Amino acid sequence: MRVLLSVAAILGGCATVQPPAPVSEPLLVPVPAPPPVLENPAVASLMDGARAEVAAGRLVNAAASLERALRIEPRNPRLWQELARVRLKQGDYAQAESVAARSSSWAGGDNRLRAENWRLIAQAREARGDAEGARAALEAAERQR
Repeated sequence: MRVLLSVAAILGGCATVQPPAPVSEPLLVPVPAPPPVLENPAVASLMDGARAEVAAGRLVNAAASLERALRIEPRNPRLWQELARVRLKQGDYAQAESVAARSSSWAGGDNRLRAENWRLIAQAREARGDAEGARAALEAAERQR
């Protein structure tokens, strides 16, 4: 009998229901920041040169530098935007609008860049006397926020 009680005690101890282990919070693994975009040194140099040319009032030279940079990086929306600014300063409003639109087409999810392109388009339209088109472009810029 004693053996039977010992076996029952042992088996009874095995049959006890243990409460489930607490579920731990999932570990939050930090996601590394994307690597910085490495800028092509030749493009950076051409962009710097173009900005210096604009500051000196040599807009034709600035546009030529930006066009050379665009031959190296034709999908660079910042280069297209900079060229749009030069075209606007040159008074080539239709070209400024077209180039700003091209910049937006390469901008991806960069809403700040897109908004600035819409503001450039608004300036070009205003300069051409298209007040309604300029207003629409400014509204589009606001929607990019």
